[in-house]
Amino acid sequence: MTLFPYNPRLQIAARSLRKCMTDTENLLWSRVRRKQLLDAQFYRQKTIGNYIVDFYAPKAKLVVEIDGSQHLEVEHLLDDRARDAYLRRQGLTVLRFDNLQVLKETEAVVEAIYLAVAAAQIPPNPPLLKGGNTGGSSSERMTGGSSGGKDKTPPPNPPSPKNRRKNPPLKKGGRGDLSGGKNRGESVS
Repeated sequence: MTLFPYNPRLQIAARSLRKCMTDTENLLWSRVRRKQLLDAQFYRQKTIGNYIVDFYAPKAKLVVEIDGSQHLEVEHLLDDRARDAYLRRQGLTVLRFDNLQVLKETEAVVEAIYLAVAAAQIPPNPPLLKGGNTGGSSSERMTGGSSGGKDKTPPPNPPSPKNRRKNPPLKKGGRGDLSGGKNRGESVS
């Protein structure tokens, strides 16, 4: 997780905001908390620089802001633009929704957040090949390159967690068998 500079004097204010969230913030929080969207952890009322953002997902480098009606005033619009520019300079994506959108179009708002998280996810690395081959194109690595080497195929995918047995049965003489491989009635000499 990237650590951003922050104003420590805002920590008390952020804590207070977390305790007194608006109904709109609570509604959206119920939909993004506990890694519900693509396993992305969201934090609420997170301090970044001199700002407290409503929601922040570090894995996706995403900030979600919920604006009340006061954000329609010119002064607040200018402040929001400066805030968004700062957050973007930090490498973050900023999504803004107004209270009405969150309340009346909750599913569309959650879908927009979902799509932003999905777009930010890095695809998994291909499996390492035997010998730790790192050079050449991916097709050369898979076939052994242009040097005419043996075909190198990636290892098979591991079984999915659903198909994997949590505790395989113990064999006689295994961890749970204290008899040393003999029947209980026999003595060990």
